Amino acid sequence: MLNMGIMGYGYWGPNLVRNFNVAKGSQVTMVCDMNKQSLSKVKKAYPQIRVTAEADELIKDPEVDAVAIATPVFTHYEIAKKVLEAGKSVFVEKPFTHTVAEAEELIELADKKNLKIMVDHTFLYTGAVRKIKQLMDDNVLGPIYYFDSTRVNLGLFQHDVNVVWDLAPHDIAIMDYLIGVSPQAVIATGSGHFNRGLEDIAYLTFYYPNNVIAHINVNWLSPVKVRTTLIGGQKKMLVWNDLEPDEKIKIYDKGVKVTTVEGKYNLLVNYRSGDMWAPRVEQTEALKLIAEEFVKYVENGGTVVNDGVAGLNVVKMLAASSKSLENKGAMIKL
Repeated sequence: MLNMGIMGYGYWGPNLVRNFNVAKGSQVTMVCDMNKQSLSKVKKAYPQIRVTAEADELIKDPEVDAVAIATPVFTHYEIAKKVLEAGKSVFVEKPFTHTVAEAEELIELADKKNLKIMVDHTFLYTGAVRKIKQLMDDNVLGPIYYFDSTRVNLGLFQHDVNVVWDLAPHDIAIMDYLIGVSPQAVIATGSGHFNRGLEDIAYLTFYYPNNVIAHINVNWLSPVKVRTTLIGGQKKMLVWNDLEPDEKIKIYDKGVKVTTVEGKYNLLVNYRSGDMWAPRVEQTEALKLIAEEFVKYVENGGTVVNDGVAGLNVVKMLAASSKSLENKGAMIKL
């Protein structure tokens, strides 16, 4: 049984406690939060779980085998480093760290101590993303032309990071997992509207080999909530609407074939418009699956799709996007 300590019981911490407490092979032993009201909520919901307001008390507790961190991103590095130095594996809320150097140092430390790092890229464990990955691996879509994702809603404004660091990690992690190769460059544009120095709207464009292009739209100022991803392939095209209760994924037998006749300026464009079908998608809660995967990863080793290196890849793309934003949309090579 892996005894988990949970660092932070704010927005995401309660979900971690709930899932690690019921996941096969784990239980939550202690929760740490600086807010006394949050600790009172823990004691009321889970009388058997010990609480503390001191991070070091949780990290050094001999009954805690591994620690899950759900605190603001600028604290991830410091806390995770202490956890690893204490000889315990770590589960870190996205994004992994605030800088590339921090992520690289934590990975090196974990390797040195033979410990595990897993980053909470929860969407990689959803039934929808797993199904999309299967379809792409089976070449159902054919060679990929583009990845286009929209993640917009009204709020929730963050006080410490802009909309890119808040919302885009989800889509970047999904994009990185599905496409499977690293982008060559990024262009990012955006704007902030409340004199906070933080963008609340941003558009990221990633350029991949073989003319594959990926676009991510993140926005805290949308009147409606949208969670839609389009993936265009040579054979088929796919729409994933994460807000759809039933048919989350729809695959369209649509496409374009362009041929050249009698000189390069005479083009024949043929459009293919066939059937649409919606594959069945598993409904198991992704966070429960990721918690169980973390337990197996710590105890048995092996590989996972959201290890420290995967977390580092996302941070690299976030950092490059930030650099592009600072330089008014300059192309930044990756």
